[in-house]
Amino acid sequence: MTAGGAVTRPWWSRGGRCPLHGYAIIAAVQQRSGGVLELRTGTIYPALNRLERTGLLSSSWQSSGERRRRAYELTDAGRRTLAGERTAWNEFTAAIGSVLNPVTPPPGLAT
Repeated sequence: MTAGGAVTRPWWSRGGRCPLHGYAIIAAVQQRSGGVLELRTGTIYPALNRLERTGLLSSSWQSSGERRRRAYELTDAGRRTLAGERTAWNEFTAAIGSVLNPVTPPPGLAT
């Protein structure tokens, strides 16, 4: 999910099976990050559009009262891509963790 995937990955990590509109995705990311990640509408909507164009998302119009909103969810290809991205992310963070917090220091180096 390279095209905008880092922006929406926290929401997708829950599977993205429940269609959500852009503002709900922003709110979910903010809530799940404890308020640390704040997405702007100028960031999320272009990312959602790119992910949809690449076939990783699908969208549909939903009505809420008199208001219409586009809701997004992962496609099968998006779920497969997310699984690969999750594996790559876990490997990357484990490697960085090993560098920053070594279990035992290399011979001749002090911590």
